[in-house]
Amino acid sequence: MVLNNTAEIGKTTEQLKESLDLKVQQAQQKLDGVTKKIKQSQIEVDKLAQRQVANSATLKNIKDNTDEFSSVDVRNAYEEALDAQQRLFVMRGQMDKFKTEQVHLQDFIMQMQDIGGFLIRTPLLEGGEIELNAAELIESVIQAQEAERHRLSSKMHDGPAQALSNFILQAEIAQRLFDIDLDQAREELDVLKANANATFTKVRDFIFELRPMMLDDLGLIPTLRHYFEAFKEQNETEINFTASGTERRLDGYLEVMVFRAIQELVSNAVRHSKANSIRAHIDTGEDKVVVDVEDDGKGFNIDHALDGSMGIKVIKDRVEILKGEFNVDTAIGQGTRIGFTIPASSEGQDVFA
Repeated sequence: MVLNNTAEIGKTTEQLKESLDLKVQQAQQKLDGVTKKIKQSQIEVDKLAQRQVANSATLKNIKDNTDEFSSVDVRNAYEEALDAQQRLFVMRGQMDKFKTEQVHLQDFIMQMQDIGGFLIRTPLLEGGEIELNAAELIESVIQAQEAERHRLSSKMHDGPAQALSNFILQAEIAQRLFDIDLDQAREELDVLKANANATFTKVRDFIFELRPMMLDDLGLIPTLRHYFEAFKEQNETEINFTASGTERRLDGYLEVMVFRAIQELVSNAVRHSKANSIRAHIDTGEDKVVVDVEDDGKGFNIDHALDGSMGIKVIKDRVEILKGEFNVDTAIGQGTRIGFTIPASSEGQDVFA
């Protein structure tokens, strides 16, 4: 989009500022709601903590005066204690999730306000021709980052964080069973060990998803092969990955950008398009890199593709900054094919990768 008229530029800048103000207002409303939920959760946590203290006193009394209690009384006391403890873990986990969301919303509001302040201090009015995409790109990148942070925080809460809470609970159960049933205590420890191993595998995969270290060590193609091998093990979706051209190292920012783009497109095919099969291909030529990802999912309305999918929009913007080409071919019920071509070298330009 190229603007020559000063009045048009000023108007467009004001429109962008109004859009940012609206997003801040919407985020503030969400923040107020989350803050309220945190307060409500804290009240419930306090009640459950008091209940747990009372239960601990009861269990200590039972332990000190075992002969005075029947087996039914003992079982009921332990079941009550475990129920309260489980509820407390769940509520604390939920409150931690709300607090994470609260921090993300606060950061988002500050970032939007910083961009708004930048537009006030530095209006888009310099030069004879102004290409209006930098501020819009910054906004879209921040929104994509926030969406990704929210997805990762939810995944972290529902995965490793919840598992760690369960570990504590299982360890305490085993500890108490040592005084009552040694065989049952050993079984609990065996379950705890198996769950710990499974969680370790998930955390390792999670770390790879956040930042694959082998991308720095081995390069793009080996990292993609490893990614798709792991993907096959973790998903029922059929995947076919092929690579052609010269298998060589690219500039670091290009390797990160291409890897993240392919990761996003494959993830979209599984999460949103509900694809049964995915085909991904990359060709690294001497002067350009060509990527093509195709799936047999439910497709989408191409007119809303960029407005409704912030991930695809960011990929498109990054490709265009690198003076590349981006294309989408999709229709509802007919699958999706997304591809892009970028120069193999772009004078070291960083694209927020």
